[in-house]
Amino acid sequence: MHPWRRRRHGLPARHHHPRPRPGSRGRARRLYHQRWEIENTLDEIKTHQGGHHLVLRSRHPDGVEQEIYGFLLVHHALRDVMHHTAHQAGLDPDRISFTRTLNAARRHVTGQAAHSPLTAEAGTDTHRP
Repeated sequence: MHPWRRRRHGLPARHHHPRPRPGSRGRARRLYHQRWEIENTLDEIKTHQGGHHLVLRSRHPDGVEQEIYGFLLVHHALRDVMHHTAHQAGLDPDRISFTRTLNAARRHVTGQAAHSPLTAEAGTDTHRP
């Protein structure tokens, strides 16, 4: 059979791949790893941070841009906390769970919401709309 004759299922019998340039395998490996780092980051933002049914609330392009920057800033802040925590514990930052960090931050923020400065002094109404 000729090397390029097609089999019954329509795929070539033999594939010809040009020889990679020297050093290109290492570069390809690094790029592949970097691609998955980016995919994981997008997953953290879209699935975990934003939730499965994330809908941006703004109806104007400037507002949408502001919401996206907000998501990115929160993600960066959480990653910064993870980095500092790992550094203090002598761990690799990749060993710290983004989801657990996010949940801890959510618990802390919602717990702080109950201690609003507007309700700090019982019986005094200092806030007027």
